[in-house]
Amino acid sequence: MARQTSKGICAFCHGEFSKSAMTRHLETCEQRTITEAKTESRRKAQKIRTFHLLVEGRDLPMYWMHLDVTASTTLATLDRFLRDSWLECCGHLSAFEIGGVRYAVDAGMDGDWGMDEKSMRVRLDKVFSPGQSCSYEYDYGTTTELKLKVIAEREAEARGKAIRVLGRNTPPVILCEECGKPATNVCSQCIFDGKGWLCDDCVEDHECGEEMLLPVVNSPRVGMCAYTG
Repeated sequence: MARQTSKGICAFCHGEFSKSAMTRHLETCEQRTITEAKTESRRKAQKIRTFHLLVEGRDLPMYWMHLDVTASTTLATLDRFLRDSWLECCGHLSAFEIGGVRYAVDAGMDGDWGMDEKSMRVRLDKVFSPGQSCSYEYDYGTTTELKLKVIAEREAEARGKAIRVLGRNTPPVILCEECGKPATNVCSQCIFDGKGWLCDDCVEDHECGEEMLLPVVNSPRVGMCAYTG
């Protein structure tokens, strides 16, 4: 799949921005300021710390999300959010790698990865700081790898959700390799060679068979394992 300029939608003002421009926009978005001010005026909320995270596909950076995450949230909660939003298909294992330490759901396999392994049941403010980057992987077979960066830390009003989406990429336009129409399916075998993107009209003639096809979805796990979005 060819690289292309990636744009996304702000969750507050619904404006469209590139990934890098979204980072700057979220700091000054007037609608975000208004929304958060209304929340504060409705109740005398407790102040909490939050992290602004940018999450993107390691090899497919056109898929990305800007997140606002409560600092007291655990890596396990962030893991579940990423699974539910982008990744989950067959209950595969997953892990974060932060500062040379792996954090997994079932920790205790020290040495297998050449580094210490700890539980994901650790708060983000114990392992994250502004400017820090780390990696995440889901499924150790057909692995989907993500990059995470802590853009900033801020004080905010307490809220019900531990994680909220600030902005997310719009679905990239991927064309059928046979006719040039928008692709709606991808071959889970051919994708490893950068091929297999097909529209509904061209799937019947694909040599691998329709049983190998998966839907084109807005996720860095598109075409992997049994992921359908």
